[in-house]
Amino acid sequence: MSSTSSTQRLPRAEGRVFLITGGNAGIGYFVAEQLSTAGATVVLGSRDPARAEVAAASIRARVTGAQVRAVLLDLADLSSLGTAVESLDVECLDAVVHNAGVALDDPPRRETVDGHELMFGTNHLGHFALTQWLMPLLSAAPAARIVTMGSFAAKSEQLDLDDLQSRKDYRPKRTYGRSKLAQMHFGLELDRRLRAVGSTVASVLVHPGGALDGLTPSRPPVHVRTTGARLRATPAALLVQGKHAGAWPAVRAVLDPAVRGGQLWGPRVFSLRGMPQREPVWNHLADTSVATRLWDASCDLTGVDLGAIPG
Repeated sequence: MSSTSSTQRLPRAEGRVFLITGGNAGIGYFVAEQLSTAGATVVLGSRDPARAEVAAASIRARVTGAQVRAVLLDLADLSSLGTAVESLDVECLDAVVHNAGVALDDPPRRETVDGHELMFGTNHLGHFALTQWLMPLLSAAPAARIVTMGSFAAKSEQLDLDDLQSRKDYRPKRTYGRSKLAQMHFGLELDRRLRAVGSTVASVLVHPGGALDGLTPSRPPVHVRTTGARLRATPAALLVQGKHAGAWPAVRAVLDPAVRGGQLWGPRVFSLRGMPQREPVWNHLADTSVATRLWDASCDLTGVDLGAIPG
């Protein structure tokens, strides 16, 4: 199955502009590559300009006539986000894919320049604050989408609203899962608030299922799959997939006019692999009281007031 097979039956996107955070590597790169095949202008948001330019060059080499460029975007530095959004230099934005993420495997606990735990601060608070800056551009588009890349790592976690920064008990994998859960709660709460004010913008959740490097086609120098990695990953291919396929739910959520705000999209086969489909929102994400408290805490921690969402 080719990396563009999920987009072949989806509408063309000439004249539309999409921002992918963390679009220089991993799933974000393939989201950007696939959206480029639909004719859109794709902007790669990355904290590493050199890697972003390499990724943009890779997309141009694979996609004839690709309209792709990069902007400096550091979600771990909240004071930089306004400048990053200005550098988009567009009058409207048709979609943003909140994909960028930090995942640490080992202690010690690290912090952003703003003093927030690095994974929670980047993955959740950075995207929360970025959304406020992007809202005027999204509202200026006919029917913009905010697509949040969730993770299975969030499915077995619960937020500790009294210790969102993991100060008391820091376990990297759990803190990562909770940062993704916070993102997903935010995506749903954002859509509820957008609907309440009659906004044209929709907020959608997606997740990539199980996406392994060893099952991902090479895109040198962005990603090089060794023969050893491919062979080691082959037995897992019955259950999981590569990052090119992990990108499909996000691409669908951006392009498919039938997708609605507040939905969750993931892979069809056991939610782990295959073409994207809508799936029920996970039970623990339905707790709106948790989402509301997280929203208020996020406003306090970022100094951002997303309460006045433009319609």
